[in-house]
Amino acid sequence: MAPAKATNAVRLLLGSTALWLSQLGAETVSASKAVTAHLAAKWPETPLLLEASEFMAEESNEKFWQFLETVQELAIYKQTESDYSYYNLILKKAGQFLDNLHINLLKFAFSIRAYSPAIQMFQQIAADEPPPDGCNAFVVIHKKHTCKINEIKKLLKKATSRTRPYLFKGDHKFPTNKENLPVVILYAEMGTRAFSAFHKVLSEKAQNGEILYVLRHYIQKPSSRKMYLSGYGVELAIKSTEYKALDDTQVKTVTNTTVEDETEANEVQGFLFGKLNLLVY
Repeated sequence: MAPAKATNAVRLLLGSTALWLSQLGAETVSASKAVTAHLAAKWPETPLLLEASEFMAEESNEKFWQFLETVQELAIYKQTESDYSYYNLILKKAGQFLDNLHINLLKFAFSIRAYSPAIQMFQQIAADEPPPDGCNAFVVIHKKHTCKINEIKKLLKKATSRTRPYLFKGDHKFPTNKENLPVVILYAEMGTRAFSAFHKVLSEKAQNGEILYVLRHYIQKPSSRKMYLSGYGVELAIKSTEYKALDDTQVKTVTNTTVEDETEANEVQGFLFGKLNLLVY
């Protein structure tokens, strides 16, 4: 009998342990469930190189153009390097003009995509021109468009007789001492060969005092990736659709009693009008 009792006790203990472990596992699984939310912008992902240039522009216009000179054809490495290697390459180029503190700020700006809206703003401005078909880059010279470098000289001849374009506060102007010059706006993606070819010609003309050279970002083939944003709060409002039956009469009674109590408790400059009503009547 003793061995049988011992066997039953062991079975009971094992059964209790198994039940406890199963409940613990169920609690762990239920506790690990979470809701993950991603906030995506309405525009596609923007290149980090352009975002880095906007960071430079906030530092100074001089640093923007210095940084631009060092990354004229940097985008070609994006096709052969991994995203992480290309990211580090951009930071290395930016490090030529920034100290460690500002490099950390640039990394933070990358993480929250702080300058992506600025890139999209220029993209919208370019769409309103609109850009010529099949052009990786193009220039606008007083309402006239072209994506051929050899046509720039021709369009400049009578540029002053046409309407001068409106320039925005965020436009990137090539450093010059003169402002009353024909305005040439380049729409191009920094770091590409098309940009480099236009920039070489326009920067030379700007240095010679022939034109006012303005650069606006333009991406001919936007990324297919979504632009995910971080650093923003997301609220999920979950509403129960179950219908519950309640006794309205009890609710009304409680509500009326509460209103009466609140009315009696009202005090106006030391006078309790609820008490006065009781004394009068």
